Amino acid sequence: MPLKVLVCDDERHIVRLIQVNLERQGYNVVTAFDGKEGLEKIRSEKPNLVVLDVMMPYMDGFEVLKTIRREPETENLPVIMLTAKAQDKDVFEGYHYGADMYLTKPFNPMELVTFVKRIAQGQDDPGGGKRYEI
Repeated sequence: MPLKVLVCDDERHIVRLIQVNLERQGYNVVTAFDGKEGLEKIRSEKPNLVVLDVMMPYMDGFEVLKTIRREPETENLPVIMLTAKAQDKDVFEGYHYGADMYLTKPFNPMELVTFVKRIAQGQDDPGGGKRYEI
């Protein structure tokens, strides 16, 4: 069964770019375009991994991440932050709130695919069950 990835970003062209690249690798991709919708999709679609922007309407990515980590059903859900917020304090904040990886825009789509594959391999590990760690 293919890994289900939620891509949450308010820039539709970025979402589409990620979606196309992940689908080419056999992943099932669900999309959301703001933080509120992202949380709704996490709860309804039960993705295996989330690619999450920070600067979005209604609820920013850091708030989404904090909510994910507070809820028992999603506390171990792997999250890759993908954002233009590239200052050291932003990166630190992302890891502080529980991001598994933090990539900055502009980004190489194949680099993101590689990180998704690494996390997927960790989830397929029969002895796994832990959040992916760098």
